[in-house]
Amino acid sequence: MVPHLITALTGPINELEQRILESMPAIERWFRLEWMEHTPPFYTSVDIRNAGYKLAPVDTNLFPGGWNNLTDEMLPLAVQAAMAAIEKICPEAKNLLLIPERHTRNTFYLANVQRLMQIFYQTGLNVRLGTLDETIKAPTKVALPDGSELTLEPLVRTRGRLGLKDFDPCTILLNNDLSAGIPKVLEGLHEQYLLPPLHAGWAVRRKSNHFRSYEEVAKKFAKLLGMDPWLINPMYAHCGKVDFAEGSGLDCVKGHADALIAKVRRKFKEYGIAEKPFVVVKADAGTYGMGIMTVRDAKELDDVSRRTRNKMSVSKDGQEITEVIIQEGVPTYERINDAVAEPVVYMLDRYVVGGFYRIHAERGVDENLNAPGSAFVPLAFAEASHLPRPGEKPGASAPNRFYMYGVIGRLAMLAASYELEATDPDAEVYE
Repeated sequence: MVPHLITALTGPINELEQRILESMPAIERWFRLEWMEHTPPFYTSVDIRNAGYKLAPVDTNLFPGGWNNLTDEMLPLAVQAAMAAIEKICPEAKNLLLIPERHTRNTFYLANVQRLMQIFYQTGLNVRLGTLDETIKAPTKVALPDGSELTLEPLVRTRGRLGLKDFDPCTILLNNDLSAGIPKVLEGLHEQYLLPPLHAGWAVRRKSNHFRSYEEVAKKFAKLLGMDPWLINPMYAHCGKVDFAEGSGLDCVKGHADALIAKVRRKFKEYGIAEKPFVVVKADAGTYGMGIMTVRDAKELDDVSRRTRNKMSVSKDGQEITEVIIQEGVPTYERINDAVAEPVVYMLDRYVVGGFYRIHAERGVDENLNAPGSAFVPLAFAEASHLPRPGEKPGASAPNRFYMYGVIGRLAMLAASYELEATDPDAEVYE
């Protein structure tokens, strides 16, 4: 299914698509050189917004769920990328320990775990599930909607190693974003590979650091293509020490929201864009579409409703929100059957392996779509017919649009790689 854009695609995005396609050899070489210097995160998913006048990532997840939304046609590509990733890290690996989220009752999430196990099993690894849930003392079966089941096992820690009873893995893959903090059992593992590293979890990670790194990457990439980095980069600001419940620290949010809306308005004037600018205020740490609000005028922050205050006070796992990022709002003008849609790109190692459209019939173009009621439509990057087709009229070819999304997804993944290097607690500091 090819989505359509309801904006007339004649603006900067068409020029961007044309430029990206014309520069394909230079772009791919540039990525290759970057990956020689930087290690890609083990796996990544990126939420992208196509506004017609700009195309930008709005969120980068280093512990992606949702692998069950990739189609079966995408699996061979995912398996191949997983093989490349494992070969680099631990070529002699036999066993892989997968540690999922604690919320084991969410069947959609469990279907994602099952799909991950399938991918890594096909790379030739024995894959088992270890749980951080300390109430599970013995192997426990969990039923899935399709009639199959998963077995969760208690973790066994011995000195510098972590495993299960009679199972000693070379590599431990986290599919748990550590929103609730870093569990002791994962600390000080010196003899095994823990992927992603602990500082990639939300206990440490901050979106403001990520978008600072993304700004750097976007500038380099824009220079390569001779274009304005704003076309692929959402501007942002950061506020620490915010308490929505008490109403403290909101002056900082209001001031930055006002300044950012004014900056975007100037950009709109420069490009002749007849849109009303807005910003999105979101928790600086955390995911699952929690702790997010759209602000169209900074004055709205003077009178925040009790419901919004509550929503903006805690994120996943009941973590208090004390820091926020104020991000330039990028509307999405993609539609699937009249529902607002945004592409989500999935990567393993440095390879784009697929993705899907997140759609929401009840949300507007300027709202967060990661909310109850959203649905998923697969985005098959991997079909042969979806290789880019240079020479086609910009905006008319779905394969070209998908290639463009893959480029933006990889830019965000490269930014995550910069970000993880900058925040690595074990990095050697050279004076």
